[in-house]
Amino acid sequence: MQRTRTVLVTGGAGGIGRGVAAAFSAAGDTVVIADRDAEGVTRTAKELGVHGLALDITDTAAITRELDALQAEFGPVEVLVNNAGLLTVHGALLDLPGSDLDTILRTNVVGTFLMTQHVARRMVDAGIAGVIVNMSSIGGRQPTPGMGGYESSKAAVDALTRWAAIELAAHNIRVNAVAPGPVLTEMLATGMPEGSPQRRAWEDRIPLKRLAAVDDVAAAAVFLAGESAAHITGTSLPVDGGQLLT
Repeated sequence: MQRTRTVLVTGGAGGIGRGVAAAFSAAGDTVVIADRDAEGVTRTAKELGVHGLALDITDTAAITRELDALQAEFGPVEVLVNNAGLLTVHGALLDLPGSDLDTILRTNVVGTFLMTQHVARRMVDAGIAGVIVNMSSIGGRQPTPGMGGYESSKAAVDALTRWAAIELAAHNIRVNAVAPGPVLTEMLATGMPEGSPQRRAWEDRIPLKRLAAVDDVAAAAVFLAGESAAHITGTSLPVDGGQLLT
C-alpha cells in the first residue's frame, strides 16, 4: 500500500487539473491545487475536499512565498504535477503575433521550468525521492495547422522533462510527462458537442475512435507518480488512443 504523500497540482481549478487532483485524493494523498484563478481554485478545493492556493506559475516571488507556506503546513512537496498551461492562444505561422508566442512560452515553458526548479530544490534539500509529472501533448510530435505555438511549447516541455530527469536522477527524483491527445474536458465538450463535424473530424484521426476522458489522463499521471513506475524517468507517455500511429 502506497503511503500518503503531499501532492501539488498546478492549474487545478478545472479541466484536467481538477481530474488529476481528484485521482490523487482518491488514492489517499494530501492534495494541494494551485491556480491563478483565485475564486476558481477556492471553489474546486472545497468541492474536492482538498487544499487550494492562488498562484501565478510565472511569478518567481509568488512561487517562493507559496511553497514556503505550503511546506510549513504540509511538509515538502513529494509529487508535483505541472498541469497549468495556456491552450487558448492560437494562430497560423504567418499570422501569430510574436507577443502571443511569447505569452504561450512564458506560461507553458517558463512556468513549468520555474515550478520544477523550485520544487526540486526543496526535494533535494529535504532528501526526498520525489516525482515530477509534466503535462505535455502529442502536439509536440504531431503538428496541427494553426496550433504550432502551443505545440512548440509542448515540444519544449518534453525536452524540459528529459533535461530534469537526467539531472535529478542522482537525487532519486523521477521526472516524466503525460502527453494527451484531445481530451474531453467540459470546455471542449461545449465547443465540440457530440455528433458535431468538428468532433467527428478529431475522432476520425484516432484509431480508438474516441477522445480521451479526463480520467484517462489523470490515471496516467497517478501511474507515473506511483511505485509501479519506479524505474521510469525521462519519458513522455502518450494518452491519445493511438493518434500518433496515424
